[in-house]
Amino acid sequence: MLTLPIPVARTLRKLGHDIKDARRRRRIPMEIAAQRASISKPTLIRVERGDPAVSIGSYATVLFVLGMAERLADLVAPQNDPVGLQLEEENLPQRIRGARRKKRPKGE
Repeated sequence: MLTLPIPVARTLRKLGHDIKDARRRRRIPMEIAAQRASISKPTLIRVERGDPAVSIGSYATVLFVLGMAERLADLVAPQNDPVGLQLEEENLPQRIRGARRKKRPKGE
């Protein structure tokens, strides 16, 4: 049995519920959604429950069927990572030096 932090379990349940709602808004029956995603109906049920044991590939394929796969790629994109951007900004160099010139040999 997989033990998850409570916030992670809640987030997965919400994701599953949101996927189910998106499928229902599109009026796609479970059987057709599962078939289009090349997964079984029981796996789709587990996705819609937010089961952490289901592969991320199954979640991604269901999102693709719903026309939402691009959102998965944007989850941790730099523009959606304020903490990462802040850390990166804090580590920027104070100054940038130009390239050093080569010393000319004496006598030239």
